[in-house]
Amino acid sequence: MSSDDKQPEKPAAGGPEQLALIREAVRKAKVPKAKPRTWRGAALAKELPVARVMVNKGVLHLDQYFDYAVPEELDADAQPGVRVRVRFGAGGHRVREGRREGGGLIDGFLIERRAETDYGGALAALAYVVSPEPVLSPEMLALARAVADRYAGSLADVLQLAIPPRNGRAESKPSPEPLPPPAAPDAGSWGRYGRGAAFVEALATGGAPRAVWTALPGPQWPDELARAVAATLASGRGALVVVPDGRRAARVDAALTALLGEGRHAVLTAESGPEKRYRQWLAVRRGSVRAVVGTRAAMFAPVQDLGLVAVWDDGDSSHSDENAPFPHVREVLELRATHDKCGFLLGSTSCTVEAAQLVESGWALPLIADREQVRSAAPLVRTIGDGELARDEAARAARLPSLAWQTVRDGLKSGPVLVQVPRRGYVPRLACERCRTPARCRHCSGPLEAPDQRDLTCGWCGRGAVDWHCVACGSTRLRAQIVGARRTAEELGRAFPAVQVRTSGRDHVLDTVPGRPALVVSTPGAEPVADGGYAAALLLDGWAMVGRPDLRAGEDALRRWMDAASLVRGQGEGGTVVIVAEPTLRSVQALVRWDPVGHAQRELGERAQLGFPPVSRMASVSGPAEAIAAFVASAELPGDAELLGPVPLRATDPGRPRRPGDPPVGEVWERALLRVPPGSGAALAAALKSAQAARLARGGTEPVRIRIDPPDIG
Repeated sequence: MSSDDKQPEKPAAGGPEQLALIREAVRKAKVPKAKPRTWRGAALAKELPVARVMVNKGVLHLDQYFDYAVPEELDADAQPGVRVRVRFGAGGHRVREGRREGGGLIDGFLIERRAETDYGGALAALAYVVSPEPVLSPEMLALARAVADRYAGSLADVLQLAIPPRNGRAESKPSPEPLPPPAAPDAGSWGRYGRGAAFVEALATGGAPRAVWTALPGPQWPDELARAVAATLASGRGALVVVPDGRRAARVDAALTALLGEGRHAVLTAESGPEKRYRQWLAVRRGSVRAVVGTRAAMFAPVQDLGLVAVWDDGDSSHSDENAPFPHVREVLELRATHDKCGFLLGSTSCTVEAAQLVESGWALPLIADREQVRSAAPLVRTIGDGELARDEAARAARLPSLAWQTVRDGLKSGPVLVQVPRRGYVPRLACERCRTPARCRHCSGPLEAPDQRDLTCGWCGRGAVDWHCVACGSTRLRAQIVGARRTAEELGRAFPAVQVRTSGRDHVLDTVPGRPALVVSTPGAEPVADGGYAAALLLDGWAMVGRPDLRAGEDALRRWMDAASLVRGQGEGGTVVIVAEPTLRSVQALVRWDPVGHAQRELGERAQLGFPPVSRMASVSGPAEAIAAFVASAELPGDAELLGPVPLRATDPGRPRRPGDPPVGEVWERALLRVPPGSGAALAAALKSAQAARLARGGTEPVRIRIDPPDIG
């Protein structure tokens, strides 16, 4: 009810008189009973009456702070870091009694309180404080701003990723009292690495070492991460570990619990549910726990007195956020390590090119084991190339070459055998058996399929292809270009009828399997852990992974192979891995030698010569052709920027799930790549952000998607 309501001088008897009394009571109340449309006429806070607010509008041309008046009734709760609701969108002409009115209610964060405003017009008042709980600290605000600037995004978008949605029930409960620092742990299996024990000791004594850790194969890496966290806690500081998925978070969680007991760390994963996850997040924010293990969103966890940030398997695509502005866990943790002057640990059984660059630049030191330790822990790796497949009668008659069949048979005598296939499903794509030319529809050039072993049909238009023949060599025989997990499980079941066959993939992922003999067919990344390790592993259709048209194809294939092979017993225990791929390929040779670091260093050297990331910085700009051309022309790019393209993007298949960044079905998009040398990345991001903000301010409606350091550039 507004403050200028007039009371009648002579109210009528009965109902009107009673109504007048109610109105008078409401007028005298300090706080309105209902949420007011405006605080018109309300007294302002006596000190610092201006609140600077970050409104939750993720558009770039509104990426700034807005000033609001603080009513006296909200003075105590309206503190920096709390969530607020404000009116936003009213024009400057909607002013009454010195206060701006109108606009829709929108969420925001109160950044700071000020004595004066630098805005020349009338201020609207804060509508209300959502909660007095401060959830945005100055350190988190600085990190979010740095991430937004690096990725040409808005601060509001980053804060949406960094701060989980509020849960009132979780917020109303107090967090437990913090436990005292634990005793420093011993180095344990870190002693297998040349500088491993020194790294743990440096963390325990308050140091801030930075390392790229190439972990030995085997099940020890969760315990080694837990010991690094425990050493950091022993120094009175906090630690943060980010892993690709909930399964690996559970392994690190179990290792930390076994080492330190309950109550010293929080687990932040989507599987926890919104209430539990927010309760855990609040415990971290309030300082009740100092250690965090989580998946991608945990990279922003508000750990107090941060002493260590760690990321496991930075090459996994799950570490790259698919929401604007698309930050990567590795880059965010690098920013945190630099800003907070804390330790940094990047670990994996493989090695990305970005990790090799951190070592080459001197920003981090390598943590690797000597060759004797590697030979002891790694399995024996054998290869089967195209020449051997052509001479192998068993490979021509069935999918399992003789060497692979023998390896499976021997492995099943002592334990489970892992079979990795590149795809799930049955037979997604077909190709000519003789020359491997993809089989395509004569009408629309779509890919031919044979779902569930039925007749050939086109995956785009659905027409049949009864009399297909290869346009390249004339052959009429087909082969599965990528045979899925279900088809492979069926073939292995027929070959080994007395053995249990289990599958693990996107629809049903197994966490663990028992150590008894069994065949486990899995897609990359879904391999379950076997009790006591696998006796053997088959890596099928390796050429399909290496042959992808992607700059990272070889690196990614090696990472997936090594992740699977690391689950196999060491060579001394009879562990064997057979990979079906051309032995001369660089990534295959790196697997045979178990040398991921050497592979990454050679890749880095080649990319440096060609000017490819991560040596250069690159941005992808995609959208309709005319919009892309106009955007690139309007951007004030750095003088050393190089434009590559634009080129058409592959059309989105109708009926298929649309991946992030794909054009809408039926639309034709193009993509331009912008490349700058080292040192100009910040200028490129700033130029693209300014151009996008100007385009949106002018009312641009056509979509233009910007992604800094895209993970997939073809």
